[in-house]
Parts: sequence; C-alpha cells; structure tokens
Amino acid sequence: MRVITRFALFGTSVALFTTAIGVPAAQAEDGGEGDITIDKVVVNGGKPVVVGTTEVVSAKVSVTASDDSGIAGVRYLSAFGPKPNYAQIWDDEITCVKANVTTSTCTGTLTFDPQASTGFVGNNAAATWNLGTLVSAHDYDYIHRDAAATFKVQRHSKLTVDAAPEPVKKGKTLTVTGKLSRANWEDNKYHGYTNQSVKLQFRKKDSSTYTTVKTIKSDSTGNLRTTVTASTDGYFRYAFAGTATTPAVNAAGDFVDVQ
Repeated sequence: MRVITRFALFGTSVALFTTAIGVPAAQAEDGGEGDITIDKVVVNGGKPVVVGTTEVVSAKVSVTASDDSGIAGVRYLSAFGPKPNYAQIWDDEITCVKANVTTSTCTGTLTFDPQASTGFVGNNAAATWNLGTLVSAHDYDYIHRDAAATFKVQRHSKLTVDAAPEPVKKGKTLTVTGKLSRANWEDNKYHGYTNQSVKLQFRKKDSSTYTTVKTIKSDSTGNLRTTVTASTDGYFRYAFAGTATTPAVNAAGDFVDVQ
C-alpha cells in the first residue's frame, strides 16, 4: 500500500498528516490556534447528494474562512459516512479565491462512485455524512473541524405510472399501476422500495396543477396498484415524498382520454 505523508507548518510546530491510498485520512479532534474562523461551509449547494447505480456523482464543496492575516489555504477536505464510507479531496485539488484581505473561499469536488470497491460501499452509505476540514492562515493560525458541515447521501429513486384502459368511457373503472424503486449499492441495480406511502395524483387536461386523489402503499416488491372512476380527460401520476435515505420523485403523467 502506497502512503502519502504531508507536513503542514503551524507556528513553531509541525503537524504530520498521513493518508494511505484506499484508506480515509484519520479524523482528528476539533482544535485550532489563533483567531481564524470558518464562516460558511456548503456541500452540493445545500442539497442531498443523490447517487444511482452506475454514474459517478460529483458534489462541489466550498469553505469560507477568515483571519486577520488572510487565509493561506485549506489543508484537506474529507467526508465521512458510516464506516467504511468516505470521500477525499486532495490538497492540490482545492482552489482558494480571496474575497478580501482577510477572507477567502476554498473549493473542491467530492466524488461518489457506486461501483467503487473502497470509499463508497454498501447501502448504509445512505445516511448523514460529516465534512471535516483544516484551514490555515498566513500567520500560522489554524482551525480544524471534524464536522464543519453535515450533508445527506441518498439512493436515487424511480417511479412509474400506467393508467388503463385507454381510452376509457366516462364512469368506468381505471386501473392505475406503477412501481417505486431505488438504487441498491450492493448489486448496482434498482429494486422495489417496499411499504412506502405514495400519492396518486390527477390534473385535468387544461390544468397545470396536480391534486391528490388517494394515498396507497407500495407492496413487497415496490409495485403500486389502485382503481379510480374515469371522469374527464387528464393526466395521472404517482408522487413519492421521499425519506431520509431516498429522494422525492414524481412519475411522468400518463394521459387518459375519457370518452
């Protein structure tokens, strides 16, 4: 295993940071020296990081910090989820831009690969993650926060709908089926999301607003099925509000011609 050792000078002391390739950087206790402050940390624009089954997902991170001597740089940005999940931004991948003589904003990009063998492993990665960082100033002040910010990582969701028969006579029964599924990071496939409340919604042909008709639950394989009485031309869709581990999703509306 190749090991990268990094040195950062703070005052008269030297702090040693060692990172093993394929192993997350060690999480240190919060601490610092001097009057340096972390003013703002934003991960992915404040939105959850949603990961599917194949595509690598990037999430921009920005750290704004201030010191009377100015900001020298950010030494590392590391995101930690439930073990063994982590994501690392290396020092040379962090860019700092001055806002003024005391304040700078430093940015980098975290990556989440659902098919990785290390770093992002298993469905337990769908959780609240901590972003740790260490910022240094030109006068050797520094500040370390193990959880400078928190953010959610979620399993991408899909939702389908099909209303039949089409066309249908007014007053007759329509059967509306669909499926709620989400990414499974154990086998990189989508599986049904079971026992979840999902709303059946309808909007008239000339309207832009959906209204809820009823709420049902997905079955043991994520399938949805219910019946309604056909009344007028319009679109049916299923709508899922989301959970802590899975984002909200709406199915594309399925048009029904009522005759």
